[in-house]
Amino acid sequence: MRPTTTPARATTTEPGAVVRNNRATRWFHAATFLVTAVLLATGWWLRTGHEGSPSLLAEVAGRSDADLHRQAGWVSLAVAGAGLTLGVRAAWTFVRETVRVDRGDARWFRRWPAGTLTGRFAPHAGHFDPGQRLANLAFVATLGTLIGTGVAMTTVSGGPVFASLVRVHRAATYVLTVLVVGHLLVVAGILPGYRGAWRAMIGGRGVPAVTVRRLWPADAPGDAPDDAPDEGGGGGTRAPAPPDRRAGAGSHRHRD
Repeated sequence: MRPTTTPARATTTEPGAVVRNNRATRWFHAATFLVTAVLLATGWWLRTGHEGSPSLLAEVAGRSDADLHRQAGWVSLAVAGAGLTLGVRAAWTFVRETVRVDRGDARWFRRWPAGTLTGRFAPHAGHFDPGQRLANLAFVATLGTLIGTGVAMTTVSGGPVFASLVRVHRAATYVLTVLVVGHLLVVAGILPGYRGAWRAMIGGRGVPAVTVRRLWPADAPGDAPDDAPDEGGGGGTRAPAPPDRRAGAGSHRHRD
């Protein structure tokens, strides 16, 4: 989950590996994941009627689930604020790459169901594939709604406004839960087409070039062997280059 992370300039490290996200982006992603996990864990614990019985997480933290949930909310606001201020250039790049619309996006979506199993996705331009762009928008919207309504609820005590805020907060929680589960399915490699995707955000050794070519062809180096072993279902098959790379087959273009 990466609502305000930046697509770092893709670089190569060890032979055949591509680093898609820099260290600051990966740490931001980790912080967002951890605070979101605490929010969802404590939120669902309270939602299911366990407010009088502390969860394991609350016992370890030495405070009630309600207090832990509230404090995690403030931390999430601080993390988001840091991403928007300290990483303003990165945030702008994230927005630019997320809202882009390219020819061929519809074809990518048509081939996406089969691609999740075979690894043969339609080529796309840009740092994010069309599905990631939609997921980015959904994550930003739901996390922003949760933070906004959470802060607003601390300024209101009861009444119809508070009740409305609670309903919106809960609805955003339901949507975010679905998004997180879907994100974890992709990261875990349960869907064969996405095997190896986790390397883009975990560790700094990079993603094998054949995996990058399968998932993010715009970042793939032009000298990666076509028959190199691939973790996904695509068997190392090289996807055709997207329109903005065909003019320079031998060059490795980067995106900020």
